[in-house]
Amino acid sequence: MTADILPDLAARGLIADTTNAEELGAALAAGNVPNYAGHDPTAASLHVGHLVPIVIQRRLQLAGHTPIAVVGGATGMIGDPSGRSAERNLLDRDTLAANVAGIRAQLGRLLDFDAGSAAAKLVNNADWFTGVSFLEFLRDVGKHVTINYMLAKDSVKSRLEQRDSGLSYTEFSYMLLQAWDFVVLSRDHGCRLQIGGSDQWGNITAGCELSRRLGGPQLWGLTAPLLLDASGQKMGKTSTGERVWLDPDQTTSYAFFQYFVNVEDAIAPSLLKKFSFRPLTELDEIIAEHDRDHAKRHCQRELARDITRWIHGEAGLATAERATAVMFGGSLADAKDADLAALAGVVGVTEIARGELEAGLGLIDLLVRAELCASKGEARRLITQGGVYVNNQRESAPDRKLDLSSMGTDSYVFLRSGKKNYRLLHVS
Repeated sequence: MTADILPDLAARGLIADTTNAEELGAALAAGNVPNYAGHDPTAASLHVGHLVPIVIQRRLQLAGHTPIAVVGGATGMIGDPSGRSAERNLLDRDTLAANVAGIRAQLGRLLDFDAGSAAAKLVNNADWFTGVSFLEFLRDVGKHVTINYMLAKDSVKSRLEQRDSGLSYTEFSYMLLQAWDFVVLSRDHGCRLQIGGSDQWGNITAGCELSRRLGGPQLWGLTAPLLLDASGQKMGKTSTGERVWLDPDQTTSYAFFQYFVNVEDAIAPSLLKKFSFRPLTELDEIIAEHDRDHAKRHCQRELARDITRWIHGEAGLATAERATAVMFGGSLADAKDADLAALAGVVGVTEIARGELEAGLGLIDLLVRAELCASKGEARRLITQGGVYVNNQRESAPDRKLDLSSMGTDSYVFLRSGKKNYRLLHVS
């Protein structure tokens, strides 16, 4: 990684704005600048929309700067109004604790916690907010920030303009809480830089200002553009409205991989630059090949490989690529249970007792049982027409029976009828 990191981040499309860019650039070039990004535990997993600040922190870490990941065990009880049109639901303490634990585990995989002098740190802002009384906070923090200053922030103004929902005092106070996070991290961990999405600009600059008014050190802020699709909508949801989570139990490595394989041609190059850790010169070659023939989806595939490798590791990427091959008619010779299990949420599963399969089950009956055909007559016609596949091998005999030798992996048989109708038979 280059020591002159800001131009590299800008060339990758990762900078929307910075405070005192010249000073920040000089500080980053001179030595280790500890930096933080915060994550409120509104769910037990982070999702794709959270990745941009994390990838910036990882790039800074590779350049020798210490990343600090803050899990908002305190601020998560309130909810940040920035970029939202309505107030978040308040979480109970047990749910919040479970969410904090889930996010802690994920961040431990995305940043390097054994990187010597630049080893990542993980902290919870409940550690410094718990036990602080309302009166103490007003005295030590609130008196240093004027209402006029807070009202001028876009995140506040946009909500005040909504007469139906407005902005509760609880949410209004969030800016002060995040500003105090920055001051505490500066005091206790030498943190000088806060990173967030562009909708966090008001909160970040409030922290810089609070440090100045308290006589603290110069703090800096860096925001990244929000992750948007070609239509300008926030990324991170599938076509059916489901979140693309970083937790493999909520979004499998296959589904995660496919999400990026299927991004629009118009945004694939920019996403590749943001999320790949390869040099820009190499990425430019990939993008040039992409531009020569968009139908090959070369850029999307390299993007999907790089980001899946980072989030799910080499094993997760291998599973995603083997599952993809199976879905597109590839051989099951090297497939494992995990590869087909990754497809369960996509193709559906029919349970089969091992004893049943051992005794032999007619293919026609299985097609009806797996809901791939509405009737035995339809199943017979489809088989004779060459439209039925078992483990991606065409079957043309209507009287064919499947047994244990028909297994595609130790626990699964993969059925297909027509071009796009799939079903897993789980044998247990």
